[in-house]
Amino acid sequence: MNSEEEFFDAETGLESDDSCEVSFKDALVFDGKKVTDGSTTQENGVKSLPTDMISRNNFSVWSILKKCIGMELSKIAMPVVFNEPLSFLQRMSEYMEHTHLIHKACSLSDSIDRMQVVAAFAVSAVASQWERTGKPFNPLLGETYELIREDQGYRLISEQVSHHPPISAFHAQSLKQEFEFHGSIYPKLKFWGKSVEAEPKGTMTLELLKHKEAYTWTNPMCCVHNIILGKLWIEQYGTVEIINHSTGDKCVLNFKPCGMFGKELHKVEGHIQDKSKKKQRVIYGKWTECMYSVEPKVYDAYKKSDKKTVGESKKLKSEQSCVSEEADEIPEVQETVTVIPGSALLWRITSRPDHSAQMYNFTSFAMTLNELEPSMERLLAPTDCRLRPDIRAMENGDIGNTSTEKERLEEKQRASRRERSKDEEEWPTRWFQLGTNPHTGAEDWLYIGGYFDRNYTDCPNIY
Repeated sequence: MNSEEEFFDAETGLESDDSCEVSFKDALVFDGKKVTDGSTTQENGVKSLPTDMISRNNFSVWSILKKCIGMELSKIAMPVVFNEPLSFLQRMSEYMEHTHLIHKACSLSDSIDRMQVVAAFAVSAVASQWERTGKPFNPLLGETYELIREDQGYRLISEQVSHHPPISAFHAQSLKQEFEFHGSIYPKLKFWGKSVEAEPKGTMTLELLKHKEAYTWTNPMCCVHNIILGKLWIEQYGTVEIINHSTGDKCVLNFKPCGMFGKELHKVEGHIQDKSKKKQRVIYGKWTECMYSVEPKVYDAYKKSDKKTVGESKKLKSEQSCVSEEADEIPEVQETVTVIPGSALLWRITSRPDHSAQMYNFTSFAMTLNELEPSMERLLAPTDCRLRPDIRAMENGDIGNTSTEKERLEEKQRASRRERSKDEEEWPTRWFQLGTNPHTGAEDWLYIGGYFDRNYTDCPNIY
């Protein structure tokens, strides 16, 4: 989203933000620099998708899902109208939208300062999911996606390494050998009557090579409400622990569930502690908006003085609220983040394009991910999801051809699996292999290198 010349979070520009209802004059920018916002710049010259999103008004998934309560959804065929025109591999690459935070962490000399910026990056990695209620296409086995962003100083490769269970692996590396960021995701989806819960099983690993540091964490749970009736809305919740395996520092972040009256919707709170478990910073904010850090003593004093008003506010909410029997009401966002005096801004989200709601609620960054320039076609692996005909058809608004191509590709995949089963062959992954994460000791899919040598002779024919 940002086109950063300096690898630092953009100036807030809060004076012109009409949605902001609190004073930010007491907030400090993390390193005092001012840079341009960048929210109105074009990403690779692209401002929108070829067509508006396909309407879902005349479609219902109840007939499909009513027998699936409590089940995993990975094997259930959903109507393509509920998809968005991206593969899950492309959706994973959106972790990199705020890469300037990684570069910022690389530039800092203090490990606690680095940790708080890494924590902001971990939160920012899920920010693009806000209001993204479309389902990405399940990647085909062997599908890949590459992303090179010279303006942000990195390149990324991802591959679908397993189909049952569905596992997607990615590896991003700095073009100047400053960092590596990698992981493998096994998304488990369950339907609970009115909502779909997504558990993104898998570990994120960020290595800051200059500092010889490795950080690991897992992403929070995600829930999409009102699958059957009402307006769709999303919440993230759960505890995220970020561990610096080199220093023993740890950041514990609590993505709060919205609660009965929606007061906690989108909120993230936590702290950084050193290896002796002493609190060094408090982190707070919203994953949809911004993150701040403040000294623990300052935070505790502020919370103590704020207790009375919190009690009064709770009483007021209980008198005004009502619970819908038909749908999970969308909690009204009560306020923007109230900034504690003395806090430092770590990260602030960039505004989405004005027409985002007509474009599957994509960010500017997401709108570029399926772009296919003529010069790219000869360089891409034949398995790259930019070349996937069903996704391309959906992006062009052709729902009939989307369904036809999706069924053809899935049958081709099933036929290939039957042939391998007949010959008792295992699927040979191309760019990743199953190994051990050296920092956690757990099983992980690790990049074996070689993709950007552009030798694709052994790539499977999946389209």
